[in-house]
Amino acid sequence: MKKAIVWFKTDLRLHDNETLVTAIAKSDEIIPVYCFDEKQFEETEYGFKKTGSFRAQFLLEAVADLDKNLRALGSGLMVLKGKPEIEIPKVVSLYKVNKLYAKREVTFEEKQTEQLVQIELWKQQCEMITYSTSTLYHAQDLPFSIKDIPDVFSNFRKKVEKDAKIRTVFEKPKSISSPEFPAAQFPTLEELGLSFSKIDKRAAINFVGGESAALKRMNHYFSETKAISQYKETRNGLIGADYSSKFSAWLALGCLSPREIYFELKKYETQFGANESTYWLVFELLWRDYFRFMMKKYSNKFFQQSGIQDKGISVNKHNIQLLESWIDGTTGVDFVDANMLELKLTGFMSNRGRQNVASYLCNDLKLDWRYGAAYFEQQLIDYDVSSNWGNWAYLAGVGNDPRGNRYFNIDKQAQDYDRDKSYRKLWLKE
Repeated sequence: MKKAIVWFKTDLRLHDNETLVTAIAKSDEIIPVYCFDEKQFEETEYGFKKTGSFRAQFLLEAVADLDKNLRALGSGLMVLKGKPEIEIPKVVSLYKVNKLYAKREVTFEEKQTEQLVQIELWKQQCEMITYSTSTLYHAQDLPFSIKDIPDVFSNFRKKVEKDAKIRTVFEKPKSISSPEFPAAQFPTLEELGLSFSKIDKRAAINFVGGESAALKRMNHYFSETKAISQYKETRNGLIGADYSSKFSAWLALGCLSPREIYFELKKYETQFGANESTYWLVFELLWRDYFRFMMKKYSNKFFQQSGIQDKGISVNKHNIQLLESWIDGTTGVDFVDANMLELKLTGFMSNRGRQNVASYLCNDLKLDWRYGAAYFEQQLIDYDVSSNWGNWAYLAGVGNDPRGNRYFNIDKQAQDYDRDKSYRKLWLKE
């Protein structure tokens, strides 16, 4: 009997999941596995937790939802905790598995973990087969090789839009055959080394982890509110649930597939018409693809101070007081402080806010940008390795920005995007 493991990571969904669909087609029985990797809950060299409380809570909800959805198809999720390279081979041995299917990694640490698991699997004659499931455009369909991808986004975008096709989505499986295994035991936040943080009631949106909530949000944004038709006009908003799609958190854990979003959007355009706003959502998904492909091209360079440009930048000696004033929203610059308080108390911040606070840390405080990126990694519910570090490097002038130093005039930005101070009043009130 052919048994296979499907190792879920940041692809926590049943719809459009090539890894899962292929494993089912090529095996008699499937063992779906998720491992809470202890490395993801350690402290980083920058003094922050790799995964903070808000993100961990969202992850726990997403994994529980995946288990529930798998059970509805006759299967379930085997939940492990520890080092994947130790825990997964135990399952291979117990169920005499000879194939493991997983999402393909591109970022530095995630690739290292993938390789460690692969080494252990080889010892048991178990083959690891990986699929790329995170992007709108498949890497194999790009009109250039990874090493030849342009370092300027607009050049990449124009060529891809002209010469590449988006693959169709994989159907959600109708049933899954699995051997009997124990019901999922989910770790508590305390077992992950964290304590519960209540999200502030002023939060723009109440993020709930999982594919079920993700599909509900997509339906809300497209069908119930039709807010997508005004996206380009509202996307620089600061208050409320619908100024932007808010898909990012579910995309980050793979509870939503970018291709699923794309084809739902195409259906929406057929019914209600296409405009600049509907195109702009695809444009943003392309940015997300781009940073992932850039990570593949440059590997760990995105995590170095000099970035992909290998250029020295002027930074102050590390100053913990300045960094903490930025984190705590006590810099005295009201627009920066309001945004940083929102992040600290909710695990989320608007795109406009992120660019401003990053510019302030890099250009005004002149601190090492990687501390900002590492704090975002801990704090953001929608943290995505490639987008986070790619965007920070961009703002710091060591990434993909052709203009070099991108300085934001914070006073002008506050005037442009929070003219009546409603956002600042919301977050700076006692």
